[in-house]
Amino acid sequence: MIKPIIDWLVYGIFKMRKGALLSEALNFFLYDTIKIFLLLTVIIFIVAIIRTFFSPEKTRLILSNKKNCWGNVLAAFLGIVTPFCSCSAVPLFLGFLEAGVPLGVTFSFLVASPMINEVALVMLWGIFGWKISLIYIGSGLVIAIVSGIVIGSFKVEDLVEQFGQKKQACCAVLLSGMKFRDRIVYAEEYVTDLLKRIWLFVILGIGVGAWIHGYVPADFLGRIAGKGNWLAVPLATLIGIPLYSNAAGVIPLVSALTEKGVAMGTALSFMMAVTALSLPEFIILRRAMKLKLLIIFASVVGMGIMFTGYLFNLILR
Repeated sequence: MIKPIIDWLVYGIFKMRKGALLSEALNFFLYDTIKIFLLLTVIIFIVAIIRTFFSPEKTRLILSNKKNCWGNVLAAFLGIVTPFCSCSAVPLFLGFLEAGVPLGVTFSFLVASPMINEVALVMLWGIFGWKISLIYIGSGLVIAIVSGIVIGSFKVEDLVEQFGQKKQACCAVLLSGMKFRDRIVYAEEYVTDLLKRIWLFVILGIGVGAWIHGYVPADFLGRIAGKGNWLAVPLATLIGIPLYSNAAGVIPLVSALTEKGVAMGTALSFMMAVTALSLPEFIILRRAMKLKLLIIFASVVGMGIMFTGYLFNLILR
């Protein structure tokens, strides 16, 4: 429905030549921008309704008595729907531990929250289709669960920094006495607030993707980061770590890279590293962890990301 309108606008109204570099880049930009914002608005609204049932306090209560690997599984799933952002990383991390949530279970939540969220789900679904989005969600859950189990087995609780936590209300949802209408109002406000915060990332990400789509020669990137280059996955992971973005900014770039021949697993390794292992997040978490624990966390999650990248490249031949 959207594509014919964009084609009519670009080639009919703007009188741009079909197949030209600029017209193809503009077509890509307009189509992906409209499609992604429509999907974001609808699906984030639905997820926001679900999210009102899971405050950080309720999540801590649910996880506090989970001592085995099932706690890691539950923590990873709750990480998808529970409010989480960089400002709440340290309070949530310390709050979980103080509530008796095991360290490994806490890490499963900490990995899943930024990596698998409603924005990533919507944009992957809109750009790559539901199969890729489900595979990505599945792989993200496996990374979060296994990383938490592995870190928990190291018995490194002594590497957590000890200091009082400050409460952060920016991500909290007040559930007490909430009626359905209140949840609708919250969802409307949440969608508006989130779009205000990520719209620039979306536009920039799609803009870079449109430039790659229109101007980068076909197969140029494929020769560098195609399936035949086994070093591409770890390099993509290492390149992604110092960068800061979110799913809204990086997924359109992933789409353009794969169109130009970059292997899907390599592109998704880059995306996972940016969203789950970003340098700014490490700086924030350093306040709650000693350096050794931070290195263990980054190493375990990084190896999981690289394994997933290789797996995607093998499956999606």
